Amino acid sequence: MHAKNRLPTSGNNSPSPPASPRHLHHRSSKPSGRFTHRSFLRRFSRFILSVLVRRQRVLLFAPLLYLSSMIFYMGTLQFDAVSGSIRPSMAVGSVYRSPELYAKLRHEMDVDNSTADAISTLWKRAKGTDWRPCINKSSGGLPESNGYIYIEANGGLNQQRTSICNAVAVAGFLNATLVIPNFHFHSVWRDPSKFSDIYDEDFFIKTLENDVRVVNTIPKYLMERFDHNMSNVLNFKIKAWAPIRYYKDTVLPRLLEEKVIRISPFANRLSFDAPPSVQRLRCLANYEALQFSKSILSISERLVSRMKDRSVNNGGKYISVHLRFEEDMVAFSCCVYDGGKREVEDMKAARERGWRGKFTKPGRVLQPGVNRVNGKCPLTPLEVGLMLRGMGFDKSTSIFLASGQIYNSERYMAPLLEMFPLLQTKEMLVSSQELAPYKNYSSRMAAIDYTVCLHSEVFVTTQGGNFPHFLLGHRRYLFNGHAKTIRPDKRKLALYFDNPNIGWRTFKRHMLGMRAHSDSKGMELKRPNDSIYSFPCPNCMCNTNTTIQDSNTSSTQD
Repeated sequence: MHAKNRLPTSGNNSPSPPASPRHLHHRSSKPSGRFTHRSFLRRFSRFILSVLVRRQRVLLFAPLLYLSSMIFYMGTLQFDAVSGSIRPSMAVGSVYRSPELYAKLRHEMDVDNSTADAISTLWKRAKGTDWRPCINKSSGGLPESNGYIYIEANGGLNQQRTSICNAVAVAGFLNATLVIPNFHFHSVWRDPSKFSDIYDEDFFIKTLENDVRVVNTIPKYLMERFDHNMSNVLNFKIKAWAPIRYYKDTVLPRLLEEKVIRISPFANRLSFDAPPSVQRLRCLANYEALQFSKSILSISERLVSRMKDRSVNNGGKYISVHLRFEEDMVAFSCCVYDGGKREVEDMKAARERGWRGKFTKPGRVLQPGVNRVNGKCPLTPLEVGLMLRGMGFDKSTSIFLASGQIYNSERYMAPLLEMFPLLQTKEMLVSSQELAPYKNYSSRMAAIDYTVCLHSEVFVTTQGGNFPHFLLGHRRYLFNGHAKTIRPDKRKLALYFDNPNIGWRTFKRHMLGMRAHSDSKGMELKRPNDSIYSFPCPNCMCNTNTTIQDSNTSSTQD
């Protein structure tokens, strides 16, 4: 789910340069003083140049100009002792030097006794910011359906979740019957799971019964027209972020005519800016109707319980960290770390395996240094550990690590485990037999991680994407409007990690400031183009200072 929002991600663009001043003023028949001054300077420089040419003195300046330009150029280069070649000098923050920083700061970090109880003291909600869920459900029967809508949800777990919730909103708006969404098999996630493998299908249908009709299959008498083949059903190709009005003006007439329509793909096919009645259905689907299957809930609750048992010294509180340092993630980022030749070969192979030819097209230039400076490189386990220690979390902190298979895990996980010996993963909390039914299904494993992170005291996201975006909103929904989430500024982190002169006190001060900034952004109201799945207030929640009746009235108005 990639949309306009206020979440810092690995893909933030640099701001555009300001417009040239000469485009900001109307032309005037009378020249300004600055324009007259420039004209004088130009005429004067032309006069000097013409004199030099006439006197053939310009040749005397040629060697000087050449030497100056070479000195300027060489100043931007440095010698690479490994390859024996000259390469451009690296900007601050463009090189992975975090292991050197860790070696320098480790002693001071370990003897620092000033760390407070970060988990207990982190979140200080301001007065008047307490919100609670208040999604209004309809009562009574529904009018006759206008037809059936069949959608294909593509992507991973949470991109599929976006499609499901948007489909509920569209079906309700068009007074249509929604067929349980089909999950499109993706070549990257390679998970053949169906809706009922991930979610409680009966609970989903029951929760929506008075707002949107949901069925398992399309009636046979209708499918006879299409030879019982969904590929013969009219497929709407809808542009991304289409307004809800488009569905009423364009989709509804064909739905009334055909009685069955198909929309594939459906991810991100509905604008975030929609009427309150549409937003209410999104809220109802995401926060109430979509409940994980009994099997997934059972093992997830077991993990949450065991994390709390292992956090007894912290009052049963633990923090969760979403770490994206899997091989495919590192390969896609095109960032360079300290793995040498093996890393280079591994990343080339991974890029070719997952995105055949995408990164080797003629003219494609990989810029790992630029990516790092722009905050687009996945944080390593070591960097996450340094950041959290700087933010006040000490060795006694219990951490649940939500992640796939970490690239070169034995090497990269070692320093994180040194800094946080109480760290746990799914594989450490349950036996291989308990995890076996989910092990080879990426979406089911992600659903387990999602649940354990949802119920942690603090959630730490290290990379953009749908997983943290949905968790951000879901945690706000559960925790009185406050996300209790740490979202680091990776551009600033790149500078701090690449500063060989920084001391522990200075580093810690910067990290505490970053933590405080996340705290201040914990409670935010949704703006028109923000995702309701990240910002549930005020569409899905009521402020305790307002009456329920006022909130319900506003949420049902078109």
